[in-house]
Amino acid sequence: MIYFIGAGPGAADLITVKGKDLLEKADLIIYAGSLVNPELLKYAKPECVIMDSAKMTLEEVIAAMVPAAQAGKLVVRLHTGDPSVYGAHREQIDLLRSYNLDFEIVPGVSSFCAAAACLDAEYTLPNVSQSVIITRMEGRTPVPNKQKIADYAAHKATMVIFLSSGMLEKLQKELISGGYTADTPAAIVYKASWPDEKVCRCTVGTLAETAKEHNITKTALITVGNFLGNIYDRSELYNPTFAHGYRTADPSKLDLKPEVK
Repeated sequence: MIYFIGAGPGAADLITVKGKDLLEKADLIIYAGSLVNPELLKYAKPECVIMDSAKMTLEEVIAAMVPAAQAGKLVVRLHTGDPSVYGAHREQIDLLRSYNLDFEIVPGVSSFCAAAACLDAEYTLPNVSQSVIITRMEGRTPVPNKQKIADYAAHKATMVIFLSSGMLEKLQKELISGGYTADTPAAIVYKASWPDEKVCRCTVGTLAETAKEHNITKTALITVGNFLGNIYDRSELYNPTFAHGYRTADPSKLDLKPEVK
């Protein structure tokens, strides 16, 4: 059996319980060494074979996993964050299907969730943003037509931008050309949840300058939008004036600073 496991954003205790359990049982672990916290490998049993995929090709990864799985061993392919977000696991799965091997995907905590926690922020705020756009700048990997940064910036929704911290001058130009103003709140979150985590608050117009000041060139997420501001409407979910299937409305209880006993 082959398990594709999301390692979480970095901190070793942010892997799921199921992911940790499988790491402890694994006979072979292939992990993304350039991104996954090596502390996670301490969960492996002493006889487990551990391979770093940072220097491996897709073909080499498959060549290691297939014979182990065919021999009845438990194989773990450990991806950073959640495998579904820029994890490149689809191409591995398609190749494994050609060998008639069983596999399972174990989700993980994505770094975009950890970044929000670092910022003490909520991506979706009433009357500010009800959508989160996860995207990246175009680099060696092309971006489909109508999915450029400027296209998404026109929506003025919350944006979380992966794999782009080395292209911030281009990024801020794209964001502004798409519709964001230069003074729109932004933040650079470097290695969210790692011991050397760093949070740099800035604006769209100062992204490149801020990254240079803090010597950030990689392993960072860029967040953009007014969710980083202080103005938003109260949610109706817990508003005493709002009735729903579990609660009747009672306007007399409206108090933004209720008495705490």
